[in-house]
Amino acid sequence: MFGSGAVRIAERGSCGREVVVTDLGVQAAALAPGRKGRPPSTSREVLEEVGIRLFTERGFDETSIDDIAAAAGIGRRTFFRYYPSKSDLVWGDFEGELERMRECLARLDPQLPMMEAVRQAVIDFNRLRPEQEAQHRRRLTLILGVPTLIAHSTLQFAHWRAVIAEFAAQRLGQHADDLLPRTIGHCALGASIAAYEEWLRDPEATGADLSALLGDAFGELARGFDGEAR
Repeated sequence: MFGSGAVRIAERGSCGREVVVTDLGVQAAALAPGRKGRPPSTSREVLEEVGIRLFTERGFDETSIDDIAAAAGIGRRTFFRYYPSKSDLVWGDFEGELERMRECLARLDPQLPMMEAVRQAVIDFNRLRPEQEAQHRRRLTLILGVPTLIAHSTLQFAHWRAVIAEFAAQRLGQHADDLLPRTIGHCALGASIAAYEEWLRDPEATGADLSALLGDAFGELARGFDGEAR
């Protein structure tokens, strides 16, 4: 998953998943505009770092695949070996992350209340180390704020909801496309997006922790938004 020379740091989340971080700064520096010569290799993570930086600085619509490839020191054809589109680059390895969330849900204690299991899995899915936060903020700002990405994001969110609906259906003895599992999937996504938006609102002023915000949102969801003062 990581290019050569990456630094791997692992820790365990609540689902036992290994959270791995790479020193993208070292690799991205090698791809900075103005550096002479072609870098010996690249990786999905470094390409994301370069692409998301350019989208943030110039705008998503104003940045072309050729711009990203040039900044990364690769050819246009090489870009397509990693991602089929600019939109897919913003989302990174989303399919892999969804599969890890499925595995997390499957590993959790079956005696846990269903919404508590979903809460733990979603927090694990969004677990970040401090050095990952700035990049993740940029990614979510693009996903939630760029109109051009909305259609693609709708498809990706549907895949996310389906993972939760499948788990809920298994717990309830229903089909994933039945009303209640689908409702749980939609509610879980809504709670997550509300937490993301709060996290992005003003990080310097609020100092908000994404895991804590997700925990609060899912706690309220599990209680059925009963209206009691917190």
